[in-house]
Amino acid sequence: MSVAMKKTALLLCLLVFAATARAEPPPGFARLADLAPDLAQDMRYAGSNNFTGHPVPGYRAPQCWLRADAAKALAAAQADAKAQGFSLVVYDCYRPRRAVASFVDWSRNADQSTKPDYYPRLDKSQLFPQGYIAEQSTHSTGLAVDLGVQGWNFGTPFDFFDRQSWTKSKVAGDAHAHREALVALMKRRGFENYPREWWHFTFKDAGKATSYDAEVD
Repeated sequence: MSVAMKKTALLLCLLVFAATARAEPPPGFARLADLAPDLAQDMRYAGSNNFTGHPVPGYRAPQCWLRADAAKALAAAQADAKAQGFSLVVYDCYRPRRAVASFVDWSRNADQSTKPDYYPRLDKSQLFPQGYIAEQSTHSTGLAVDLGVQGWNFGTPFDFFDRQSWTKSKVAGDAHAHREALVALMKRRGFENYPREWWHFTFKDAGKATSYDAEVD
């Protein structure tokens, strides 16, 4: 084999390796699938089924990354849930800072195509001031998770920006009991609910942790 052919073969090997090698989470993080493979992942921002209507920058794969301590606690919560006869589903975990920045940009553009499904009673420019979306998200620390329970009714969909989504709001049927059960389940493992979103939980000391911008892959 000539020198040129050897260089070409080496280059092809490197390209194949680069294409197949998976990106690693930030230091101290873990992939939830490695700790709780039976916990469903419906990662909304990796696709178009979200309030922006498009895949969100920073999500190259529908994978849940969390800081290792939070991931272990969530795996324990899933084990508790399974013991009680139900199973969790996550919608968002670690969120790169570039994704948060894209939400800010989205709030300032004229597109209102998702308004009927996600913020029917608000102007999109009010979603940040009213606390439905944050300019600096605890998700970027890997210590926050958005989740629900497979098959359960919570009164509103995930990311429905309205007072009906507040955890203690009056909702019909069994939705209120489901919200209380989820809060109790997560609290037992060190997660605190955000009162304006029944689906959002933060692990201890999230406010003091470092945020990251590594792409999810």
